[in-house]
Amino acid sequence: MPDAVHRLSLLESIIGAVNLGAIVLDETGRIVLWNQWMSRHSAWSADAVLGRDFFEVFPELQHKRIDSAIRQALRDNFQSLLSQTLHKAPFALYTHGAAAIENAAQERMQQAIAVTPINLSDSPRHCLIQINDVTIAVGREKLLREQTMVLRSQTFSDGLTGIANRRHFDVAIEREMRRAMRNSSPLSLLMIDIDHFKDYNDHYGHQQGDGCLIQVAAELAAMLQRPTDLLARYGGEEFAAILPDSDAAQALQMAEAMRQRVAELRIPHEKTGNDLKHITVSIGVATQHTHLPHQPLDIAALIGGADRALYLAKRSGRNRVTVQTT
Repeated sequence: MPDAVHRLSLLESIIGAVNLGAIVLDETGRIVLWNQWMSRHSAWSADAVLGRDFFEVFPELQHKRIDSAIRQALRDNFQSLLSQTLHKAPFALYTHGAAAIENAAQERMQQAIAVTPINLSDSPRHCLIQINDVTIAVGREKLLREQTMVLRSQTFSDGLTGIANRRHFDVAIEREMRRAMRNSSPLSLLMIDIDHFKDYNDHYGHQQGDGCLIQVAAELAAMLQRPTDLLARYGGEEFAAILPDSDAAQALQMAEAMRQRVAELRIPHEKTGNDLKHITVSIGVATQHTHLPHQPLDIAALIGGADRALYLAKRSGRNRVTVQTT
C-alpha cells in the first residue's frame, strides 16, 4: 500500500502530465497547484504563482464570469462550466507558449473551462479550474460554417450570372406567398425573356451569349433595392422577379423600367428581324391580392398568369410589357 507521500507524488505527476490546464485554489482563493501545462502556455511558472491570490495573477478576470464561478465553487459547492461561445479566451494562454506571448499579433487559444469544488476530509474546501485548448475544434467549426455558406451559395445561385437560381426562386416564391397570406398584402411576379436570344447565340456564339446573359442579369438585379425583392434565372434566357408588397401598378412601373434599362444597354444584335438592332426584353406581369375573393393566392396561378402575359408580349411584337388580365 503506497504511503501518503508516494500517493501525493503520483498525483502531482499525473496532473503534470495531462494535456490540459489545472489550477487549484484554496479556500482563500490562493493558488496551491499550477501544473506544467499552465507554465507551458502562459507567462507564469509555478514558482512565480504558487501562494499568490488568483486575481493578483489574473486581475483582468476579476468581476467576470470566472470570478463568480470560483466563489460558487468555494462557497456553495457548485460546479460551473464556462461556455466557449460566450467566454472564448478569458485566460492569457497561447498555443505556442512564451514565444507566442512576445508576439503581439498572436491570438489567444480558444478555451473551454470548468470550475469544480474539491471537498477534502481534513481541510477546507478547495476548487479546481480546468482549461482545455479547443482552438483546433473551434477552427474546424468555423471552416465547416464557411464551407456550408459557400455550398449554400452555390446551391441557391446561378453558376453563370451569380443571381438566384431556379431552386432559390422556388423557395422564395413559396415563402413570399405565405407571407402575403399572413399580412394580406399583394404579391407580384415578373417573367422576363430576352428577345430573339436563340438567334443571338447562333450569330454571335455561346460565349458572347453568356456575356449577354451576365450583363442583362446584373442590370436587372441592380434595380431591385428592397431586401425582399428577388431576381432569379428561371431557365435559359428567362428571368423572374419576385416583388412582395407590390400591387399591379407598382409591378408594371418596375417592369417598364427594366425593359427600358435593357434597351438602353444597346447590346448589338443584328438578327432581331426588325429595325431594332440591339437586345431587348419582353416582360409579363401578374399580381395576386388576398382581398380579392375570386383570386385566391396560389403559386401556380401566379406563375401561370405571368407566363401568359409574357406570351402575349411576345406575340404582340416583343420589347414590351404585358399585364395579366382576369
